Amino acid sequence: MIRHVVMWQLHDPTQASGFRDALASCAGLVSGMRGYELAIKSDSLPASVDVCLIATFDDADALRRYQEHALHREVSRRIAPLRRQRHVLDYVVDGAVVPGAG
Repeated sequence: MIRHVVMWQLHDPTQASGFRDALASCAGLVSGMRGYELAIKSDSLPASVDVCLIATFDDADALRRYQEHALHREVSRRIAPLRRQRHVLDYVVDGAVVPGAG
């Protein structure tokens, strides 16, 4: 499985809810997408980003189909001007548990 993590810092953090809602339209967009979670910064907890996406895909091909999907591209185009920074980490989920982690 592939985990796709994207974090955004926005020019205006008050737009985080709308940003998240736009991204929510991409949930379940392609076969092979196993999970799609969106979060926005909580005022009561420390954070250096405003919005976070964590999506899980069966394989790299499913991730590619998601990224190339017309709706995903349209949403990305619409929300791009709202972001100050974007950070992405894609990694293979191997199911290994690291002793002492947590």
